Amino acid sequence: MAIKDIRLLGDPELYKIAAPVLVDELRELQAQIGLMWESILDIRKTYGFGRAIAAPQIGLQKRIIALNIDEPLVMINPEIVSFSKEMIELWDDCMSFPNLLVKVRRHKNISVNFYDKNFQKHTWNLEDDLSELIQHEYDHLNGILATQRAIDSKSLKWKA
Repeated sequence: MAIKDIRLLGDPELYKIAAPVLVDELRELQAQIGLMWESILDIRKTYGFGRAIAAPQIGLQKRIIALNIDEPLVMINPEIVSFSKEMIELWDDCMSFPNLLVKVRRHKNISVNFYDKNFQKHTWNLEDDLSELIQHEYDHLNGILATQRAIDSKSLKWKA
């Protein structure tokens, strides 16, 4: 089961900055990307949440985000290029600490550039829950966890 491959809160690998993916690495990374999609489905089945995972969460220090919202998608070398000034506040969950919620503030809207599985460039303009999701995963690529973005010391709670 892929859940066993997910790094948990406190693992030093989660605090590292991931390296960019080179075009010639794509082929050899396909198995790990598949593992990322499996992990999303396993977390959904076990914990009832999960739409995306960042490569560092499985110990792969590469700038990859796997999503499974309506279908499996991959974002390679994502870069958030603009943030709205307007913020949203929410209880964030994470596969690396699946029973913990963290209250954070995220930008309501973002624009993100990335490459797809064929290394074709895309730009997405996202808002609300998708904006928040990509910011969360993007933080993972930079070694930042939601626990580090907690609004204050009372912004942590166990899931019921």
